[in-house]
This record gives sequence, C-alpha cells and structure tokens, in this order.
Amino acid sequence: MLSAILIILAAIFYTGIINRTKSIASGRKGPGLFQHLADAIRLFRKGAVYSNTTSFVFQIAPTIYFSTVVIAMLLVPFGDSKGLFSFQGDFILFAYILALGKFFSIIAALDTGSSFEGMGASREALFSLFAEPAFFILMGSLALLTGHTSFHEIFAALHLGSYTTYAIAVLGAFVLVMISMIENSRMPIDDPKTHLELTMIHEVMILDNSGFDLGLILTAGYLKFAIYAAIVFNLFVGTIHYQYSIPLFFLTQFILAVFMGLVESFMARFRMSHNPQFIVVLTSVTLLIFFGVLLLIGKFI
Repeated sequence: MLSAILIILAAIFYTGIINRTKSIASGRKGPGLFQHLADAIRLFRKGAVYSNTTSFVFQIAPTIYFSTVVIAMLLVPFGDSKGLFSFQGDFILFAYILALGKFFSIIAALDTGSSFEGMGASREALFSLFAEPAFFILMGSLALLTGHTSFHEIFAALHLGSYTTYAIAVLGAFVLVMISMIENSRMPIDDPKTHLELTMIHEVMILDNSGFDLGLILTAGYLKFAIYAAIVFNLFVGTIHYQYSIPLFFLTQFILAVFMGLVESFMARFRMSHNPQFIVVLTSVTLLIFFGVLLLIGKFI
C-alpha cells in the first residue's frame, strides 16, 4: 500500500515538472507546477456530454480505463514493501490489465463512428502491440536472472554488482521510459499539443470525451507516468531503509520527469511511418538484455 501512496504523491507533480521543464527550455513562463491538477479538478466538477450516436460502451470506457490503471498501480512494489496485490506472475497481469483499459478506450473511440477517432484508435492499437514484446522480454529476462516471477521478488533478488548487471539495468530503464512515453502517447511517438486530426494518435481518440470522463482519462495518464517511474526506481534501488529509499524514489521521479520534458523540448516527433520501426527497435534492445542475462547465468552457449 505504501507504493500506491507514493505513486499518487509522485503523480501530483510529475506532469507539472514535465510542463515546467518544457516552459523553461523554450524561454516561456508557462503554466504552474499544479496547473494540470487544476484542469483535472475543473473537469471532475463538470458533467459529461454524450452523443446520440454512441452506446453505453462509450460511457463506461473512461471509468474502466481509469480503474485498470489503479489496479496496475496496486501491483507495483516499493523496496521491501509489496504491492497491495503480489503473486507469482503478477507482471503479466500488470501488462494485460493496462491492455484491457486500452482496449476499452479503443472501442470507445470506434463507438463514436468518427473516421478520425477510428484512425487514432488504429494507430494506438498498433503501437501498443509493438511495445508489448519489449515489456515481456525485459521482465522475462529479469525473471530468468533472479529465478522469481513476481514484481516484488524480482526486484528484491536483483543485485547490481557487475558491469553487466549495471548495463542490464540501464538498458531496462531506457526501455521502461520509452514504453511509458508510448503508453502515454508522448514525444517522439505522438505530440499531445498537435491540433491537426490527421496527425493525432491519442488526442484524437478522446475528442468526444468531456467533463468527468475526460478528467478520469487525464488522471489515468498522470498515474501511468508515476507507475513506470516507480518500476525504474525498483530496478536500481532494490531493498534499502525507508529513510533513504523514499527520498530516492522522489528523486527518480523528478529526474525522469525532467528527462521527458527535455526530450519533448528538443526532439521533433517521428514521422508516423517511422514509429513502428522505433518501437520494434526497443524489442531489439530487450534482446540485448536477454543475452546479457544468459551470459550472467552461464547459459549463453
């Protein structure tokens, strides 16, 4: 339960730090650190408007999407503290519970009958499909290295003590950060600030959502950032005393938020046709991690 509380606290400022970093990098005053929260609270106070052409699927999808992100958050451990739900193979549930939420957001976009939203849903489904093998090869490699199959046991047994293990951890952190940017449809895969429907991915899918429902979707995105950053933290820090691990947890969240802000400030979005190639490259990186693990356990040859 401690990990869920820390992730919620981190999610409060994570997106704000990204926005502040982008503002500073571009020489603008920009929004305040908690402007995104104010926007979400304003949306929660409003009612949702539904088109007559949509069915109940469109109405329940935002709630299911938000619920799946919350359940995924409860699976993530924090050092010695297990997630609220912890069992063998929980990282598989983590991936597929997030996939379930994405599935409902996709069919909700298709339910509107809008050709633009259908196009965005098709793109998001394709990119998520390509990102899935990278996550499973990464977690499967760590499970093979440690001999455990739950988040808590994997990170508790993972000891960084050699150049190879540090290389595995750095590559794993890179893959997780990139997956979080793909999952949240951020640069360089997608530009959340674009206003041209033909080039949108996630933003065009939620054009018909409003009020409370849109607040749920935005809040789920804030939580997703903090969840993946918490997994990166567990990858490096392992089990140390809370007086050190809690400040390190927030420092990790801060560093990753600044990194994402800098990426979005100084990188242009990839051409749409290049996105699948970039995401597939992530799977290649995880194969390097897999071969590194085989070297460590002496089963490469």
